[in-house]
Amino acid sequence: MSKRWFSTFLGLCALGALTLSVLPACAQSSPAQPKPPMFTYVANWQIPRSHWAEVPKADAANKPVMDKALADGTIVGYGDDELVVHTVDGETHDDWWTAMSIAGLLKVRAALFAAGTPNSPAMDAATKHWDEIVISRYYNKKTESYKNAYTWVATYQLKPDAPSDAVESLSQNIIAPFLEKMFADGTLLEYEIDELAVHSDAPGTFTVVWVSGTPEGVDKVNMALVETLKAQPLIEPAFGSMTKSSAHRDELLLSEGAYK
Repeated sequence: MSKRWFSTFLGLCALGALTLSVLPACAQSSPAQPKPPMFTYVANWQIPRSHWAEVPKADAANKPVMDKALADGTIVGYGDDELVVHTVDGETHDDWWTAMSIAGLLKVRAALFAAGTPNSPAMDAATKHWDEIVISRYYNKKTESYKNAYTWVATYQLKPDAPSDAVESLSQNIIAPFLEKMFADGTLLEYEIDELAVHSDAPGTFTVVWVSGTPEGVDKVNMALVETLKAQPLIEPAFGSMTKSSAHRDELLLSEGAYK
């Protein structure tokens, strides 16, 4: 694959900056509409390889707390991931849970600590740990459990002169319509476009996250992207006019989770 997920959107743009007025012309279909805010708590861990075999035990210890919170509506989803493509300083594993309020996230966090599940050999061995709370307004998900799925996380940084509603405009007119099409045909189990709710990283950071149930689905999304860029030549310069190409990063993870 010569072009990675949305990295082509951030290629060096010789066409110059475009205004938001071009975005409707880039849309794959009618603009996507925002949904009620959805919040996700992500706990990232950098765990030495010698302790990787202990991570599933730690995840299993969390499951009773998560299942109870999912059943009573405190959260609407949870899961865990392990990195497929590793970096020198990044995480190796993560745990996450999703709710329709920050209060729901914090209640589950408190329940996990009360149960003592964060104290496990794998977590205690972690050399780095950091958390994030993100908010999503453009998303969709299948209400089911999944295992051995693949999650793609593409992180972007807005340019300093990007419009204040840049993420909303890009999501509404470009990103969400494309992902919704892949969701509708069954290629994706879930997608979301996240911004930081708690600014533990630089303001203007946003991520595009999607989950495929199969390895073939990863190729299908990327091939569909290439075809979309050919058919919609305004997409790349429109995206690149508002984001920093040098700040773009991708992650590929092996995932399991559940949504209600």
